[in-house]
Amino acid sequence: MRKGTVFLVGAGPGDPGLLTVRGQELLRQAEVVVYDHLVSPRLLDVCPPSARLIYVGKEAEKPSSSQRAINVRLIREARAGKQVIRLKGGDPLLFGRGGEEALALRRAGIPFEIVPGVTSVIAVPAYAGIPLTDRTVSSSVAIVTGHEDPAKPGSRVNWAQLATACDTLVCLMGVSTLPAIAKQLLRAGRAASTPCAVIEWGTYPRQRTLIATLGTIAAKARAASIRPPAIIVIGEVVKLRRHLDWFESRPLFGRRILVTRAIDKAGSLVHQLESLGSTVEQLPAIELASVKSNGVFRDAIRDLPNTDWVFFTSPEGISWFARMLKPYRKDVRLLSGCHIGAIGPKTAEAIEAAGLHVDFVPKQFRQEGILEEFPGRLLSGKRALLLNAEGSREVLEEGLRSRGMRVRRVPVYRTVMPKGLQQGVAKLFDAPFDAVTVTSASCVEHLFQALQAAGKARLFGSLRFVSIGPITSAAVRARGGRVMVEAQPSTAEGLVAALVRRSARRSP
Repeated sequence: MRKGTVFLVGAGPGDPGLLTVRGQELLRQAEVVVYDHLVSPRLLDVCPPSARLIYVGKEAEKPSSSQRAINVRLIREARAGKQVIRLKGGDPLLFGRGGEEALALRRAGIPFEIVPGVTSVIAVPAYAGIPLTDRTVSSSVAIVTGHEDPAKPGSRVNWAQLATACDTLVCLMGVSTLPAIAKQLLRAGRAASTPCAVIEWGTYPRQRTLIATLGTIAAKARAASIRPPAIIVIGEVVKLRRHLDWFESRPLFGRRILVTRAIDKAGSLVHQLESLGSTVEQLPAIELASVKSNGVFRDAIRDLPNTDWVFFTSPEGISWFARMLKPYRKDVRLLSGCHIGAIGPKTAEAIEAAGLHVDFVPKQFRQEGILEEFPGRLLSGKRALLLNAEGSREVLEEGLRSRGMRVRRVPVYRTVMPKGLQQGVAKLFDAPFDAVTVTSASCVEHLFQALQAAGKARLFGSLRFVSIGPITSAAVRARGGRVMVEAQPSTAEGLVAALVRRSARRSP
């Protein structure tokens, strides 16, 4: 990226997955980002923490920046030597005034680059299951703005010719003028029976598609309270939606789900839920922190040659153990002479990624599972080391001792409440959730405490919790909460599968 350059980047229609590779590359290096109303907030997460984010969105009936002010801002930032990303919804040059901004930059002598984006003209109908062309019913497409009043004198759109010139007509920014648009097209000879679709918030989990005819679309859109942003598609291709609808038919479409997992562990769960159609809000209710190395840890390290079994009760245990070894100039190879037990497959995966072999994983992914399934003959007289979280349950420790093992328990990390949890609760819980996912008892306890501190404690009992397993479920019920569904097995994948099954049972 060159200093003092403006990059006019198309952000796509809303789904953050539709950002181009070049757009993502530029955002990762941005110093200043000037962004529009319809740009997904998720795209801003790609930017470096040091990037300055400037909102210049235009919203109907709300104060907004003038185009001249935006141009001046871009020029000023570039002249200050900044790498400026002008992030525009859809494609920057299609009804996006990107051309005007580029001309202003050229007149000011500012170097610029135009990065095309996935336009809503194509993406939104595709997400509604409507192809704009089809060999049997549509060989031509016209794109038109509905932002001006079709009935006003001197309109730049020749509606009389456009009405029958193309098989498919796509109208952007036309919700407020839809009655006049339909009237003009009907007057110019387009059949009243022509299929029509209005797609609101296209490519977002809140997408809504209304199907009607040209003769009835305006009245039905008004009755359904359709609001911008929305795209209108007119033509026989709309009939194909009944066969091609894929986005709105996903099993969790339209559900608002809260993920409370630690931010560095939530990615996979968030991705799975979003890929099934849900709107996901993230509110980490747990963070991991270090514990001080002490005599117990030093003794455990020295005694490893005499240790028979080492048990890990979470995927995080191996990485925190490795951190604690560094001051001693040692690493996890110290465990190579021990048998290793893991509480579940995710924990085993993390251990084996560190280069160690796991000897035992129970079928029930909890401490009780280890005790119930571990061969008793391998326990008596043996030495065990438990590496887990500070303050975690003592079930495994006590159970192994009762079976004749000599057990040393060493915490290698601790769970703490994130600093921003209370503020996040106050913000996110203003609207209802269809499900709240919890993946540990600590998540449950921290969420309850944050709701209590925010004056929303009574909400806890009304939340629909999706729990990763029986221990987490017990923590929910202990605080008066309701477990809507519990994962089987106790993994993120099991949690998602359980939620999908529950959703299928509740669907009409």
